[in-house]
Amino acid sequence: MKKIVVLDGKTLGNVDYNLLKEFGELKLYDTTNKEEVVERIKDANIILTNKVILNEDNLKNAKNLELICEMATGFNNIDVEYAKERGIAVTNVAGYSTNTVVQHTFATALNLYDKISYYDNYVKSGEYSKADIFTNLDKPFYDLMGKTWGIIGLGAIGRGVANVCKAFGVNVIYYSTSGKNNNSEYKRVNLEELLKESDVISIHAPLNDNTKNLINYENLCKMKENAIVINMGRGPIVVDGDLARAIDEEKISGAALDVFSVEPIKEDNPLLSVKNRDRLILTPHIAWASVDARNRLFTDLLENIRAFNRGERRNRIE
Repeated sequence: MKKIVVLDGKTLGNVDYNLLKEFGELKLYDTTNKEEVVERIKDANIILTNKVILNEDNLKNAKNLELICEMATGFNNIDVEYAKERGIAVTNVAGYSTNTVVQHTFATALNLYDKISYYDNYVKSGEYSKADIFTNLDKPFYDLMGKTWGIIGLGAIGRGVANVCKAFGVNVIYYSTSGKNNNSEYKRVNLEELLKESDVISIHAPLNDNTKNLINYENLCKMKENAIVINMGRGPIVVDGDLARAIDEEKISGAALDVFSVEPIKEDNPLLSVKNRDRLILTPHIAWASVDARNRLFTDLLENIRAFNRGERRNRIE
């Protein structure tokens, strides 16, 4: 009977891991630190991992290993080249959270753009109850219609955001970080133009040499003072300290981040001590994680294992 080991099952929440017993004997761990990996995988035929790093050092003694299933789209935590040398198949799951990330992008954007946090706190604090008029105009906000939304990274998620922008009557421009993406439906611009022209900028790009530290203080200062920036890509694309400084100096109107340079975010991260807290929305890497998206991911993951057992190459990383 094959042995299936899940190294960080807690990262998917309450999906039904018992369905994996279809393939053999299941060992389920909520979390696994690097010192525990070798012992836990040594007899495994199939490993499921989300963020646990698998490399030559901990894989070399897993003599029975046939398949590694990445429980996500990104597989930078797996040494794919070593796995290939060993004849170990590696699969991932793509596309399961595209619509979910698009939704979260707009949830945070509208929260910032309409100053929801400020006005929510204003009512709940009791200040509204003391007001002498029926409304409050302290924090001006504007219509999205007619504004310009700049997208950094026009992949599947970026295109999904662009599509929703149409419903709001928003003009879309985009910057290709690789220089290779050409989409005739939207205007492609250089980074300088995107920074200067956009009222909203959302990031949906991968982390690489072209994107690391792309949104730094110098570039933040090129944005409009009433613009917002949203990072749904990878944490190190935005320089946390530079963003905190730009917000407190009111160089931009606000920012929303779902990803950070180190996760979980460090207690001394400057974003946690900004003075203008209502200008900042921070969520703990959850843009991908609706119940529906996690169920889609797990269903696709099961099918990856079935395909492997049938000898098919579905979702294999070559």
